[in-house]
Amino acid sequence: MKKEELYYFYLILFHIGIGLVIFLFPFLSKVYGFSILFLGAYIIIKKQNKNQEALLVAAYLVGSEVFLRMTGGSISYEFSKYGVMIFLFMGMYYSGFSKAAVPYWIYLVLLIPGIVISTFVLNFDTNIRTTIAFNISGPVCLGVASIYTYRRKITLERMNDILLCIGLPIVSCMVYLTFYTPNIRDVITSTQSSFEASGGYGPNQVATFLGLGMFIFFSRIILKSRTKFMLVINLILAMNIAYRGMVTFSRGGMITGLFMIVLLLLFLYFKSNFRGKVKLNYIISMIALAMIVIWSYTSFQTGGLINKRYANQDAKGRVKETQLSGRGEVAMNEIDLFLRNPIFGVGVAKGVEIRKKETGNGTLTHDEITRMLAEHGSFGILALLILFFTPFVLYLENSFNLFLLCFVTFWFLTINHAAMRTAVPAFVYSLSLLNVQLSKPKRHNEVF
Repeated sequence: MKKEELYYFYLILFHIGIGLVIFLFPFLSKVYGFSILFLGAYIIIKKQNKNQEALLVAAYLVGSEVFLRMTGGSISYEFSKYGVMIFLFMGMYYSGFSKAAVPYWIYLVLLIPGIVISTFVLNFDTNIRTTIAFNISGPVCLGVASIYTYRRKITLERMNDILLCIGLPIVSCMVYLTFYTPNIRDVITSTQSSFEASGGYGPNQVATFLGLGMFIFFSRIILKSRTKFMLVINLILAMNIAYRGMVTFSRGGMITGLFMIVLLLLFLYFKSNFRGKVKLNYIISMIALAMIVIWSYTSFQTGGLINKRYANQDAKGRVKETQLSGRGEVAMNEIDLFLRNPIFGVGVAKGVEIRKKETGNGTLTHDEITRMLAEHGSFGILALLILFFTPFVLYLENSFNLFLLCFVTFWFLTINHAAMRTAVPAFVYSLSLLNVQLSKPKRHNEVF
């Protein structure tokens, strides 16, 4: 066995062990969370961010977020978003940031009016500081991360390392879920999202991370499996993560992960020569077969309920009126708020207060786009336009970033069903702005 294979194998075993140990001794989750923060800071300081260590440790923190939340290991609820910003500010201190990242400075400025308005309009009994922080930390995290990554040169090898750093804690989460709910048949009795199969935490967020993990390890099958041993490890991980994601019965994250895999395969297929396309045909066939096996096994374990879930049926096979589980009404309410307040919006976090007063529905939004419209008004539209178009402008300049379309798709689909409750859509979006190169640049941390 080669040294590289052995190192990878031990790395995977270590994270399988983390999942098992935290399941057996839950108090160690807090130790794990603090360790990520302090060891991450130590690594950046020691290495002075010479090889993008800030991105690596930020990626690891992002990948661990939902696992820490479900096991009580987060220092605070917004721990990961603030941690990512701290790590990237440290990275900027050592290696600077792109002076051309003007679009994302403008984006951050566009968020300010909504924040100012909310300080005047939020209810008297509302904790203004924590409420605003909860709602704006995700968009601010995206802005900070994007300023760091904008046109920063990085090798494809390092990009794969960053994705692996996101994926490793997801392996630990998958192992924890396996021990938490060893027998799926005992807990799946309907076609609703399952908290029991999601570690007692929100199925929507858990599925989002597992869908991303599925993409990461399937991408490693394509790009990083030089030997049969590596291929088998990555295939086993991808299939197990996909299975645990499927049984959460939350569709958004898994569909997003599948879209990302399809986009990556299409990109590689059209960029490859004849020999590359032949090889990809074998890989596509293998991935398709793996997907069929996962679906069939999940269907067997859930008594066919997973089929009904994705067909938008209840346990008795009756078609549901809507696929949005009440989210559609919230989104329409936010659009109405925007039409009534089209310039400045109603202010950050004010939308849910108005909705609760007018309709009695105090449900938090799952759609970041309609939230931006309602709470930031026309400024929100401009901010969203910057986020949407800037990566594609960069794609025209550097079409080699094979992950760019995948990352933007993950961000866009995720904020449509899970808003920005976690740091992962913000961080993954920022990765689409990197200038990916085949070979190592003369200065690895060069920014221009």
